[in-house]
Amino acid sequence: MTAAPEAKPHIVVIGNEKGGSGKSTTAMHLIAGLLQGGFRVGSIDLDAGQGTLTRYVGNRVQYNASNGQRLVVPEHRRIEPSDLDSVLEAKTVDCSRLEASLAELGRESAFIVIDTPGSDTALSRHAHSQADTLITPLNDSYIDLDLLADVDPDTGRVRHPSRYAEMVWEQKKARALRDGGSIDWIVMRNRMGTLESRNKRSIDKTIKELSRRIGFRLAPGFSERVIFRELFLKGLTLLDLRNPGSGLKMNMSHIAARQEVRQLLQAIGLPTTE
Repeated sequence: MTAAPEAKPHIVVIGNEKGGSGKSTTAMHLIAGLLQGGFRVGSIDLDAGQGTLTRYVGNRVQYNASNGQRLVVPEHRRIEPSDLDSVLEAKTVDCSRLEASLAELGRESAFIVIDTPGSDTALSRHAHSQADTLITPLNDSYIDLDLLADVDPDTGRVRHPSRYAEMVWEQKKARALRDGGSIDWIVMRNRMGTLESRNKRSIDKTIKELSRRIGFRLAPGFSERVIFRELFLKGLTLLDLRNPGSGLKMNMSHIAARQEVRQLLQAIGLPTTE
């Protein structure tokens, strides 16, 4: 009788080559939601230049130490890029470091969340190919839609996919060839306008056409809220606000924002807590 194979962790990659889209905020809220669901979670920061997720996790650890709290924290890794002169050798080292971190975290974690840089690098590409779920946060504007496709400014019609969309397609093929797996690509629409307008309807039509043509699912994202910046400094998420030690009083805006997080988790298909 052979032993049953060990379950592999579910890998969630947060990817977008544009800055300011909310990748690290999204990553930390997904991590907190999974941790509060009772899952062991590993996290990896590939954005060595910014290191926002690393600072977010560090702020959370410091918050626990300073306030005598026991908020759950992921097992975190930060991968620094190789400084080798050879591009090929540096790529090999970087990818090996990522795979080593995935193997190490995978021994204990049910989920691993990877935050990627806002640029096209070999390491980011390799991380994309490891994804079971790829989440691309996108601000709801034509400026940010450029990440996914070249759009005709007069008609709103899609001319052709962007370099990033083509890269994701290539990594989907790489994943299928490597282990027969598939990548569930989800575009998360952040900062959607609350008022109906001609521009909003046009963007909605264009992004749905892109979804069919390029092959991703759509999920509701986060509104523009000051609370996200306040929470980062303490390492907190909206899901932590019930904690009496947070030092923040819940208001209707916070409740609405927390519901956005839960809706995102549900749309993605990841487990949530009430």
